[in-house]
Amino acid sequence: MAMANASRMSRELRPGPAELLRRLRRVAIVAALVALIPAVVSFTEMASSPSNTALGVRSVEWLRDNGLVGVVAQVENWYYTLTAPAKGGPTLKSLPNVGRGAVVASHVSAIRAGLRPARVRPLIWPWLAGEGVWHATRPDLGKQPPLLVTTIRDEPDYPRVVVGMAWINTKQTHIALYPGRLEPAVTLPTRGPMEVPLANRGSLLATFNSGFKLSDSLGGYTVYGHTYAPMVNGLATFVGYRNGRVDIVDWKFGKRAPAGISYARQNLPLIVNDGRPNPTLSTTSAWGTTVGNAILVWRSAIGIDRHGNLIYVAGNDQTVVSLAQALVRAGAVRAMELDINSYWVSFITYGGWNALAPANLLPDMNRPTTRYLTPDDRDFFAVYLNH
Repeated sequence: MAMANASRMSRELRPGPAELLRRLRRVAIVAALVALIPAVVSFTEMASSPSNTALGVRSVEWLRDNGLVGVVAQVENWYYTLTAPAKGGPTLKSLPNVGRGAVVASHVSAIRAGLRPARVRPLIWPWLAGEGVWHATRPDLGKQPPLLVTTIRDEPDYPRVVVGMAWINTKQTHIALYPGRLEPAVTLPTRGPMEVPLANRGSLLATFNSGFKLSDSLGGYTVYGHTYAPMVNGLATFVGYRNGRVDIVDWKFGKRAPAGISYARQNLPLIVNDGRPNPTLSTTSAWGTTVGNAILVWRSAIGIDRHGNLIYVAGNDQTVVSLAQALVRAGAVRAMELDINSYWVSFITYGGWNALAPANLLPDMNRPTTRYLTPDDRDFFAVYLNH
C-alpha cells in the first residue's frame, strides 16, 4: 500500500508536457543570455572607447568584425543598388568650384619637365567650363604651385557624376604616413600623434585617406622603418623611402620591407599598371569582396605619373573601372585603390599657413575639414611643402 502511494505521488510530482516546455524555454533563455554576455561586453567596450567615428558607423564595423561580414555586405549591396543613379538623363550645367588659387596654365615645356600636368581631357561632350583645368589650392605659392586640383565628369553613362582630382609635385613636397587610433590594427611601440602634428602644420598642404582596414585588404604595413604586418607580394603598395621619394609599386620584396623604406602601405592589387587599367578589374572580386567592383559607391585611389608625381582621384558613384580610367586619363602609369564608402573618403586642402582655410576636394565629401587636425581612427597621409 505504501509503495503504491509513493508511486502515485511520484507521478503527480513529475512535470507534465506543458510545464516541461516552459522549463526548457527558461533554460534556453538563460543560456542565450549567458552566451550574449561576451558580445555585450565587447560592444560596450567598443562604444565607450575614444573615437572620432560616429557610433552608428562603429556599430556596423563591430558587426563585420564579429562574424556578420556577409550580412553587412549584402545589406550594403542592396542599399547601393537601390540608391544608384539612373543611367542617362540631363548632364550638369556647371561643375563645383575647387581650389583657392588661379587657374594654372599647362605649357608644353612645363608638362614635359613634369612641373605641370596636362589638362585632363573630359569624356563627355560638350565640355563644361573649367572641366579638367587645374587650379592651385593656395594663392601664395607663386608660379609653380606643388598642389593642383580639378574635376571632370568621368562616366558617360552617368553624366551628372563628378570625380575630383589632385596632382602633387613630389619634388616640391614631402608625403608622410600617420597611423590612426584603430588602424592599422597592429601592435606599435607608439601610435604617434594620430593627427597632423602641431609643429608640422605650418607647411601643411593637404591630407588624404589611406586604404582598407588590414583585415579587409589582407596586406602588410610598414611604418617608422619597421614592418608590423607582413608584406604580401603582388599587392599594390604606396611606398615612402627614407630619402623622401615615393612610389606606387607592385610589391615584390617579400614579407619584410627592405632597408631604405620608411613606410609601405598595401591595399589590393594594382588597378593601373604600365599606363593601362588592370584587365581583370571587372572579372574578379579582388577589389570588392564586400562591396562589389561594379557597385556605384564613393571610392578613392592614388596613382603616380611618369615623372614621379602623385595623382589622387575620388568621387561618388564610382566603380573600380571608372577610377582606373580617370587615373589613366590624368597621366597615371601605376595606381592603387584606397578606401571606399562616403565615411572614409577624404581629401582636404589647406588654403593658408598653419592649416588655415581647410576645404574638401569635393563639396559632398561628408567628413569635416578638420578631420585630420584631431586624432583619427584610421591611418592617413599628409602632404607638406618642402622648405
